[in-house]
Amino acid sequence: MAKPSWLTLEFMIYVLKCLLGLALCYFFYWLFPQYRFYWSIVSVLLVISPDDLDCKKLPIARMKANIAGSLVGLILFITHPPNLLMMSIGVVTTILICYIIQLGTATRSALAALIIVLVQQLNDHSLISAFERMVSVVLGCLVALFITYLFEYAHKWLKGR
Repeated sequence: MAKPSWLTLEFMIYVLKCLLGLALCYFFYWLFPQYRFYWSIVSVLLVISPDDLDCKKLPIARMKANIAGSLVGLILFITHPPNLLMMSIGVVTTILICYIIQLGTATRSALAALIIVLVQQLNDHSLISAFERMVSVVLGCLVALFITYLFEYAHKWLKGR
């Protein structure tokens, strides 16, 4: 019986990276339940790359994008309570910044980070809340970058054996 065509080593490694990122970010969420570290789970899964073509380049671009989007979100959150107009301004500003710094398809990650930071929970419109969401997004990016480098190092080490 032949194995399924999608069941490749690259597929298994991608799944493992995602599960490791999920576990690490969930650990922060579990350790500090009073903060919004669940957003880091979303961020880590957005940043981890499914292929080795842009193994380091893509996560770094997505990390830059997430930081850009979350910073725009934080600035807008400070400026005015989130609403459709503020989100629209954020979308245009984030796309413009990503275009200027040439992030290409990573712009989608920036837009997700923007909305994560601008999301307003009922009766939770505080600067601390927005800042926690921004830190959570950046933490997810850092975890994804750590995992990317960890797997690259492991791959080089195994190749050298």
